[in-house]
Amino acid sequence: VQLVESGGGLVQAGGSLRLSCAASGRAFRTYTMGWFRQTPGEERDFVAAISWSGGNTYYADSVKGRFTISRDSAKNMVFLQMNMLKPEDTAIYYCAAKGPGPRIIAAPDYDYWGQGTQVTVSS
Repeated sequence: VQLVESGGGLVQAGGSLRLSCAASGRAFRTYTMGWFRQTPGEERDFVAAISWSGGNTYYADSVKGRFTISRDSAKNMVFLQMNMLKPEDTAIYYCAAKGPGPRIIAAPDYDYWGQGTQVTVSS
C-alpha cells in the first residue's frame, strides 16, 4: 500500500484546512486508516482514525470537536477536515494504514505510512 498526503499549508489561527490521503492497492477497503502528527524532537502522536467500514471514528482529546476524519473507499481516499486551527496544531501530518485489530492509537501498530504534509498555524 502506498499513501500520499496533500493539502497541508500555512493558515492563520481559527482557520481551516482539509488534508487528503490517496491510497493505492485493492486492500484499502479492509484497512483502518489513521492520521498522526509530529513536531521536531517529539514522538508521532495519534490524531484520528476511521474503521474499514467508516462506521467508527476515533479522535485524540486535543482535536475532538474541531477535526473530522472521513473516507471514500470507492476512490481510495481518506480526509482530515481541520477547523478552528490553533498554533499548537502545527506539525507534519502523516496518513497511516493498518490491518484488523483493536489497537488504533499507537503508531507502531500501523503498517504503512505516507511521506507527510506540513501544517503551520500562525497566531
